[in-house]
Amino acid sequence: MKQQRALIPYGLLGLPLAALGLPLTVFLPPFYSEMPGLNTGIVGLMIFGARLFDVLTDPAIGTLSDRTGLKIGRRRPYIALGIPILMLSAWFLFVPGQSATALYLLVWSMLAYFGWTLIYLPYTTMGAEMSADYDERTRITAWREGFFVLGTMVAIMVPAGVSKIAGGQEAGLKAIAVFLLVALPICGILFLWRVPEPAGKRSRVKWAESVKLLIANAPFRRLLIAYLLNGAANGLPAALFLFFVTGVLGASQATAGIFLGIYFLSAVLGLPVWFWIGRNWSKHRLWCASMLWVAFVFIFTMTLADNTYSLVAYTLICILGGSCLGVDQATAASIQADVIDEDTAAGGDGRAGLYFGLWGMATKLAFAVALGIAYPVLWLAGFNAGQDNDATALWTLAALYGLLPVAVKLGVVAFMWNFPLDRARHAELQERIGRANAAAGQT
Repeated sequence: MKQQRALIPYGLLGLPLAALGLPLTVFLPPFYSEMPGLNTGIVGLMIFGARLFDVLTDPAIGTLSDRTGLKIGRRRPYIALGIPILMLSAWFLFVPGQSATALYLLVWSMLAYFGWTLIYLPYTTMGAEMSADYDERTRITAWREGFFVLGTMVAIMVPAGVSKIAGGQEAGLKAIAVFLLVALPICGILFLWRVPEPAGKRSRVKWAESVKLLIANAPFRRLLIAYLLNGAANGLPAALFLFFVTGVLGASQATAGIFLGIYFLSAVLGLPVWFWIGRNWSKHRLWCASMLWVAFVFIFTMTLADNTYSLVAYTLICILGGSCLGVDQATAASIQADVIDEDTAAGGDGRAGLYFGLWGMATKLAFAVALGIAYPVLWLAGFNAGQDNDATALWTLAALYGLLPVAVKLGVVAFMWNFPLDRARHAELQERIGRANAAAGQT
């Protein structure tokens, strides 16, 4: 019962985090690309560099939280530390002034990513530790991802509305920064007050043994590769969305906001539908089904151009493709928690932070590689943000946005279809862990 009351304050922290996440990915790169002295190639390289730094912090923070033994918990101190860091860095990143340099973008991006990791990594780790039940874990992650989708919709509507009133994207990004300064401390305090940290002892596994356990965990290795590839497939269209809508479809940024709103509203409405469809499936099959569906839908972006038909068709793509966004995120996160049970059953001692750090590293590395490749390739193809582009540049943009992600997702489906950790295997692991805990309690 106590856990049920914690679901809303647990999920609510995801709302301001998501409100920051979408602008960092979608709005900021094009915004900085149009500044004097900067272009898509330079911006891509700066964010790539910041993401590489971000990649290194994940396993470090995850391991530190596993080995922290403070009275207030293992995970909560890092969340409390990350809140003011993220608030400060997000303000400078979203309100840069007119003379921001490449170094300015790099430094404040690094600090923003660091603050995000201090919060998000322990936050998701706690979600995995709140229950050992196969289906309940999916329910917990669904609450979190549901609030993430709502936060993403805030990140769409607030800048769009303010930009329209004030007449510029700069005002819209400042509005997001103000929202974060208000919402993040409120949601963070509510989380720290109302969400008890699951019981768990600090990890004392030696480093050499820890590496052996990681290497021996075959489902972990398989999921890590799939997570890395799927992260790249999701990162490409996210990073190129504004360029695609304005360049290929010929739509305005206000129309782009409408498309995003439709996409994420479809994600909210589609989440319970997908979980009903896959209620008796193993999680990896449900994940694969969602990836197959979005690949089938998304390939049609290659047929679009600057005409009325394409605007209607893209709206339909946003509805159908967005419907499986929530289940794609929630199911993968729930599988992560199950993979940790393989480690625990083999002799690990609650090292969820390390595992989530490695998964976070894979996700961020995937996006860094996607952005680091996509922006320079666009630049080499002659693409210029905010200007007219030739057919070669626009075809390159469309291929990076719609064709490459579909190919990658189909590869992930083939790789994950026969994933060994299903319902039966998870029940076996829980039984082994239960026996080991009982034996430890008797000694």
